[in-house]
Amino acid sequence: MGSSSNLDRGAAIFIPESWADAADSIAYDSVTSPPPLAFICGAKNSGKTTFSRHLLNTFLLRYKRVAYLDTDVGQPEFTPPGCLSLIIVDKITPDLAVPCLKTPERCYFFGDTSSKRDPATYLKYIRALYDYYNEHCTMNNNGSPGRDELPLIVNTPGWVKGIGYDILVDMLQHICPTHVVKINISAASKNLPAGAFWLDEEDYASVNLIEIDSARRDSYNRSVLVQKEARLIRDFRLMAYFRQCFPSDGSLGTIKELAHAISCHPPYQVPITSIQIKHLHCQVPSTEVFYSLNATIVGLAVNSENSESIPVCVGLGIVRGIDTFKNLLYVITPVPQSTLASVNLLLQGFIQLPCGLLQVQGCISPYMTANAMPTN
Repeated sequence: MGSSSNLDRGAAIFIPESWADAADSIAYDSVTSPPPLAFICGAKNSGKTTFSRHLLNTFLLRYKRVAYLDTDVGQPEFTPPGCLSLIIVDKITPDLAVPCLKTPERCYFFGDTSSKRDPATYLKYIRALYDYYNEHCTMNNNGSPGRDELPLIVNTPGWVKGIGYDILVDMLQHICPTHVVKINISAASKNLPAGAFWLDEEDYASVNLIEIDSARRDSYNRSVLVQKEARLIRDFRLMAYFRQCFPSDGSLGTIKELAHAISCHPPYQVPITSIQIKHLHCQVPSTEVFYSLNATIVGLAVNSENSESIPVCVGLGIVRGIDTFKNLLYVITPVPQSTLASVNLLLQGFIQLPCGLLQVQGCISPYMTANAMPTN
């Protein structure tokens, strides 16, 4: 059995021995067949994402590929904010402190940084992603179950009280994980209930429950919450996403340089007649639709003919401007033109454009530019 205790040596984030032991016990649980399905939960900022990425690296020492279901719309690990996604990972990330964007296997645009506004739709999307994993990621090449199945990590948000608790229980009961990792802090009132709180007592034996303490400690060696500026983290993640519009070796080292580059970047022309526009979590009068779209971030989605199916999100775009006389939208996005050809739906939610991208000296941003590329 390989060990992960030294896996993150040299990384900026400290992994305590208890975390390494917990990850090893899940990854190398010889009794688990098919491969493990690990569900990570705990209070806000307790270290769920860090442990999830460490567990992901540990899994990759044993498995060629690992599935990662990210249910944290506020601070997702591999996609921009507002997205719920299933990602297939095949490479170890040496530095857990560095966020990295990946192209999802499946992605839905929820359009908000919390599930509070629409818990029912949020759960619908998560169930659909897990069912997609079951249908498409747990079969051999011949279409039958077998040892090629992928282990799965489910990372969750830190809303664990009130409706957030009910959502978490619903997720646990639908996914039925083989392992549940519960991360606790010293403030007991902020933690989840003890034991397998989502199961009836007679079903406790059906899951491996692992409880660990947060890695962050105070002067009395008590685990504590890590206070993070969630809005700033979201802004930086969005900037990193739209930074992909430019070559990776380009000299865009500051927010100001990125903002100027985006303001000068030729947008795609999108004929208004070729797409549908849907507002998430709110209703907008038909006379105000274009006013609400201008200078916003939208989900670029593919709507199938089946009205029951959820539109698949292929990426995000900035509506750079709208020309109602020419019936054109101007959209900036790093999504390849070949993929954009299938986009027929724009989803507008509550994901805000970072203010730093609007404050460009010498530019009238974010309004229309004449320098544009057609999507077709």
